Amino acid sequence: MSRCNQCKVDVIDDHAVCPLCQSVLEKTETTKITKTTENLYPNVRVIAKRIDLMIRIYAFSAIVVETMLAYCNYRTYEKSYWSVLVGVVLFYVFMALKITFKEGYEYTTKSLLMVILAVLCVVLIDVLTGFRGWSLNYVLPSAIILLNTGIIVAMFVNIRNWQSYMMIELFAIIWSALPFVLNKLGFLTDLNLSHIATAYSILLFLGTIIIGGKRASNELKRRFHVR
Repeated sequence: MSRCNQCKVDVIDDHAVCPLCQSVLEKTETTKITKTTENLYPNVRVIAKRIDLMIRIYAFSAIVVETMLAYCNYRTYEKSYWSVLVGVVLFYVFMALKITFKEGYEYTTKSLLMVILAVLCVVLIDVLTGFRGWSLNYVLPSAIILLNTGIIVAMFVNIRNWQSYMMIELFAIIWSALPFVLNKLGFLTDLNLSHIATAYSILLFLGTIIIGGKRASNELKRRFHVR
């Protein structure tokens, strides 16, 4: 067991630094842990191992289920690969679990990865069902709009650190240019919702810079290493 003199907490597992403040921990004598022990940081690595085991159990179960469904699909084939669609959903759930419990990622990064993964899965479903274009025409720009709305909500919830979301705003602007590229390539035909998504992204970023003032400009300078 170790102790953080900064946070005044005891850490059960073998961290070298405090998980809360990153201060160097001091080794202490192992003491008996009771339910009444205060200021005790849990053994997160044990918990992480249990979660990892559950995810691996799910992965194996998903493979078994998908194999059975694929066989049923093969035996009753009627010009529809519905088992593949189920496989896409099972894969999304697996990846969502991996991203959610991945250590070292901030929750904003995790949320962003979840949205991107969801869009990719929906596009794949569109492709597997004959590709009518609805995933690119409507789902892709809707995801951009949803992302921007989530940024606004996150800024109000985390008002003390609102400037940390500016890089995601920039990503949303870059992402909003993708529909126009796909339109030039002939994959996307309806740009109405994409125009709204692009305008939303740009106005949100400009609003953050104008309203945020010096704090916003300092955040951009820090991110891009500008003095």
